Amino acid sequence: MKTEIIYIANLKCSGCATTITNELLKLTGVKDVQVDTEKDCIEINYENIERKKIISKLHDLGYPEATEENGLLLKLKSFASCMIGRTHNLTH
Repeated sequence: MKTEIIYIANLKCSGCATTITNELLKLTGVKDVQVDTEKDCIEINYENIERKKIISKLHDLGYPEATEENGLLLKLKSFASCMIGRTHNLTH
């Protein structure tokens, strides 16, 4: 099992955290995800999955690694992901 901290861009709130957690846990091999909105990072425990698949999923959600280019499209994706997470938080 590997534990890693990944710093990401566009992380705003608990809505973002919910979407990130729910979507990353759908990946086979991801065991645990903790999102820290104060430090703009996630702590993830995983095994038998390539790191690039995790980074790709984050990117698809609009949360690129902090070292990646962060254009308007990714920022818009993150707002959509944030709203999905906020809606999920209201219904659960």
